[in-house]
Amino acid sequence: QVQLVESGGGLVQAGGSLRLSCAASGSIFSIRRLFSSTIMDWYRQAPGKQRELVATITSGGSTDYADSVKGRFTISRDNAKLMVYLQMNNLKPEDTAVYYCRMNAGGYWGQGTQVTVSS
Repeated sequence: QVQLVESGGGLVQAGGSLRLSCAASGSIFSIRRLFSSTIMDWYRQAPGKQRELVATITSGGSTDYADSVKGRFTISRDNAKLMVYLQMNNLKPEDTAVYYCRMNAGGYWGQGTQVTVSS
């Protein structure tokens, strides 16, 4: 019903920036209505650690962030384009992880994109 595809990951030096994108697609009958009405999240999972919620954005545009990224990351969405973004600034080595996009409605996950921050 819904597919989420992340992109924009890569290797950056500490202090650098990266912008992740999540593109949603699916049935034309439901995808636009579903996307515009659902909370969208970014999660990340570092090696040997549990997957953690990084940022969330509601259908109304309200945002929330994990304490570890607050002030450095910004989540945004473009409902017309079926896109969610995560702007990551002042990256730190501890931000290294696979980053996943999630649609709360239906519990859909993307395949993940690797972010590696070198010191």
